[in-house]
Amino acid sequence: MCAPDLQHCIAAIASLDEPVRRELYLYVAGRRREVGRDEAARALRVSRALAAFHLDKLVELGLLDAAFRRLSGRQGPGAGRPAKLYRRSTRQVDITLPQRRYDLAGRLLARALAAQRSPASRRVLERAAHDLGKTLGQEARAEARRGRGRRRPGGPGGPGGPRRPLAAALAALDDCGFEPTRVDGEVRLRNCPFDAVAAEARVLVCGMNLALVRGLVAGAGVRRARARSAPEAGACCVALTLPTK
Repeated sequence: MCAPDLQHCIAAIASLDEPVRRELYLYVAGRRREVGRDEAARALRVSRALAAFHLDKLVELGLLDAAFRRLSGRQGPGAGRPAKLYRRSTRQVDITLPQRRYDLAGRLLARALAAQRSPASRRVLERAAHDLGKTLGQEARAEARRGRGRRRPGGPGGPGGPRRPLAAALAALDDCGFEPTRVDGEVRLRNCPFDAVAAEARVLVCGMNLALVRGLVAGAGVRRARARSAPEAGACCVALTLPTK
């Protein structure tokens, strides 16, 4: 959280106003692995020195993490120098003016529900999550029917025109902060928007996430897609299996 260090948060977010730095951050954030300087420079068609400068600035600001590793896999003399690799930081950066701490309220509520150890309480939460997800899916479906579902730059929508139900559902998940990405016949959710709350009550929040995604997919009218529990470090605990053609 950034509340104790407002100046640092402002500096971190403001730094992304620089176009090359912003594109480098988005490129690294979009990968589910570490990214080297050479790869990042090639992807953005900038010099390696310029890419390295901005990547290191992003590390300094806490937006990226860096590690050193030999890409060849060899050890000992002749193995070469370790490469500096980057990945998106798990540190959360956000600003609300005036200050709001919705994450703290969420953590307290999750802690209270978890302490009850009541199956009935979990069912109520998951039913509410499913109902909300269904509403979000229905809104996305209605927007697609009106022809307003245009692809946003970098977003998960189609190439233009009204969104199909699946594309509309993925856009709605993206709006919620799940960062959906297609991988080998399924959709993985690269981010848990409730990570701070999940740290207090992971089983509770993972069940809520699954119910929310199932409701959203149903509300959007996506047929034969199945939301399932798929825990993965650094990502949401839900994956969406897509229908085969």
